[in-house]
Formats: sequence, structure tokens, C-alpha cells
Amino acid sequence: MLRRLTGTAQVAALLGMTLVQVGILLFALPAMILTFTLGLVFLYPPAVRLVRGAAEETRSRVGAWSGVRIASPYLPEPAPPRPMTDGLYRYERTLYKSPRIPAWNARWKWLSTDPATWRDLLWLVLDPPVKLALLPVLLVTPARGLRVYGQWCALLLSATRTSVLRGQLTHLHQSRSIAADSQAAEMRRIERDLHDGTQARLIAIGMTLGAAEELVDSDPAAAKTLMSKARDTSAETLTELRRLIRGIHPPVLAERGLADAVRALAIDTALRVEVEVDLPHRPEPPVEAAAYFAVSELLANAARHGDARSASVDISSDGPSLRITVTDDGLGGADPAKGSGLRGIERRLAAFDGVMAVNSPPGGPTTVMMVLPKVLPEHWAGTLPTLPRWKAVVVALCWSLAWCPTFPQGVVAAVFKTFAIPEKSWFLALYAPEPFQWPIILLMIALGLGMYATAIAIPAKHNRDRWMAEVPRRLGLG
Repeated sequence: MLRRLTGTAQVAALLGMTLVQVGILLFALPAMILTFTLGLVFLYPPAVRLVRGAAEETRSRVGAWSGVRIASPYLPEPAPPRPMTDGLYRYERTLYKSPRIPAWNARWKWLSTDPATWRDLLWLVLDPPVKLALLPVLLVTPARGLRVYGQWCALLLSATRTSVLRGQLTHLHQSRSIAADSQAAEMRRIERDLHDGTQARLIAIGMTLGAAEELVDSDPAAAKTLMSKARDTSAETLTELRRLIRGIHPPVLAERGLADAVRALAIDTALRVEVEVDLPHRPEPPVEAAAYFAVSELLANAARHGDARSASVDISSDGPSLRITVTDDGLGGADPAKGSGLRGIERRLAAFDGVMAVNSPPGGPTTVMMVLPKVLPEHWAGTLPTLPRWKAVVVALCWSLAWCPTFPQGVVAAVFKTFAIPEKSWFLALYAPEPFQWPIILLMIALGLGMYATAIAIPAKHNRDRWMAEVPRRLGLG
């Protein structure tokens, strides 16, 4: 009874939204007509925003009421224009002194060329009649009516293939820029360390050896003292070089993997660190490096800024994802917006679509969780659902029967037909009238190949990640 009352209230709210949608349509439709007929372009952005607002509200409510989840389909918003070296702003082939016109043009193009804009408008026009047609179903069985209405909304309001691909492309561009910036910052750090540390020490060694060379005849004792000093300086330089190399890529990380590298890091740090690692498979080297340096930065921050005494590191797998949790008993108050260290970790993880969550109340403790999705190899082992029974039956039938139309009834019959062999045997096409023999033979071959394609496509679509990962190995490329 309560569920029915809830469904009735949802239906009433859905029907009430129709009045708002009609009001938006009465403004948006004339505004768009005036935009493209009389050039009143200032009416276009607010009209599109209203239509998108109504569509987004419907996506949210339909997802909550009917269970039909509809992702936002809009193309990514264009980036703000950036000045060139001469201070001018370029849009296509035109230069501007101010960023206002390029920004307006980019936003106009983004709104007008997005297919979702016109699909939203079409949905807004057709939605009131659809609700009117579904009114009996909505009133008699609200749950079923809401599901049918959700499927109708998904037909026009769901994400298109273009918007999905464009969003992925934008994300890849952002990840590439973040990775390039992180690499450039790392190169600058290495160059600074070499210039300020190792290079200065090597110059000092050279000057000390030069002074010792001048004193070796006149004052052998002083020359020995200088050479001893040069030897000590060279040992310090070697230690600094080793530390720098470990900062670039620790040898233990390359040789023994993430687990042992983090354990070695825990031994070297000033904190009491407990490390728990439960990884069924070793990640790829770039992923290991990103995770290692993220843990290293967090432990260093805990000791340097948080005044922590102990910490714990938990590294585990969450299906295909790598999960790392670092907890310390420091003072708390860590905020990515206030420090460059946590921001640097976010940039490092972003190259792998990783995310970081920080819980650091004043007074502590501080807990940082990092998740790198789908970075563990062979993550499908024992985790992917099996094929439904009817799909398994279809695949088995296709594999077991596809040979018959492909070869005996197709290829072999075509050979008999081509060479005019009088024996018809059990080739069905050869018993048909003459004009229909070749079409039947070609149909048989197409049927067999289609059955083979179906038998391959169903498991591939069911386990897409596993299939795509195994393709290079099957082709001998990995």
C-alpha cells in the first residue's frame, strides 16, 4: 500500500512537471526560431540552458523513480581561450584582442553543434503527448508506467556515441597534459638537484684536487689533508647520486615490486609504519611507480607537517582496481587545496584515472585513500559473471551447426555448381530451380559466417575487458 501511494505521488509530480515543461517550451521554441531567423543570438543561450535544465531534472527523477539511469549526454564545455605569445586570442582563422568574442563563438558552437541540444528540444516537444498517452498506465499501475516512461526518456535523453567518445577524448587530453606537466616538474626537480647538489660537489672536488696538486711538492701534509677531504666529498657525492637515482625510480621497486618497495620505504622513514599488502597480481611498472611515490609523499608529509609518530599502509585489490590506504596519527588538517604535495599526488594519479579521498579532521588522524581503477592485470580471473544460460545455448548451437551451411551447403555446393558436376547429393541449393541456386548458395554461406560471428560476438561483448586484453596475446603481439 505504501509503495502504491509513493508511486501515485511520483506520478502526480511527474504530471505537474508538464506545466513547467510547457512554459519552458513556450519560451525556448520562439527564442530559437528568432535566433536563426532574425539573428537574435542573445536569446539562444538562456533558451538552451532552460531546456537542458528541464532535461537534467527529468533524468534525475526518472533514475530515482523508475531505476532507468540516464547519463548526461552533453559534449564537454570548451576550454576558455588562451592568449598567444603576442597577447592576441585566436578563434579559427581570426585574431582578437579580447577573449570575450572567442569565448562567445566557442560557446555558441558548443551549444549549437551538440546533438543533445536538439534531442532535448525534440523530447520537450514530444514529452507532453507521450505523458498523455501513458496516463492510463500511470494511473492504474504507477510502477510499470514509470518504467515505460523512463524507457521513453532514455530513447532521446541518453548519451550518444559521439558525446561519449568526445568526453573520453577530452579526458585523455587532460590526462596527457597532467602527465606531461608532472614529467616536466620531475625533470626540473632532477635538474635542480643535480645543479645545486651534485654539480657543486664535483666542482668542489676538482678545486680541492687542484689545490692539492699545487701543494704536493711544497707541503705534502696539507696536500694529503686536501686529498682526504676530496675523498670524503666524493663519497658524499656518490651517496647523493644514489639518493637521486632512488628518487627517480628505486631499484627495489623495479626488481621486487610495489610490496617490497613500500616495506623498504617504511624501514627508512622516521615513523613506525605497518605495511599490509594483498595483491594477487603485480601492476604494470608505471602504476607501481605512481603508487610508490604517492605513498612516499604521504609518509613524508605525515612526518614533516603532521608531527605523526606512527602510520599504516594498506595496499589491496578491489576487483580490477588498486586500492591504497595510508593512515597516520598526526595533527590532521590536511587539505589538497592548501598544499602542493597532495595536489602533486592527485596529478600523478590522474594519469591513470585515479582518485584520492582525504579525511583529516583537526587533531587527526589523517586517512588518505587512493584508488586506481582497472590497473591490475588479469583482473577478470574468477570475478566476471558467467554467460546466461540462453546465451550459452545460442553460442553452443552456433559453433556446432555453423559448419553445415558454410561448407557443405555453401562452399562445396558452389564448387559443384561452378564445375557443373551432375551429382546433387544432399546439397539443397542444387535441387532448387536454376535461377535460385546461386542465391541460395550465397545465402547459406552468409548464414554460416553469421553464425560464426554470433558465436564470437556474444562472449566478446559479455566479457569485453577480458576479450580486449587477450587480443594482443592471441595475435602474438604481447
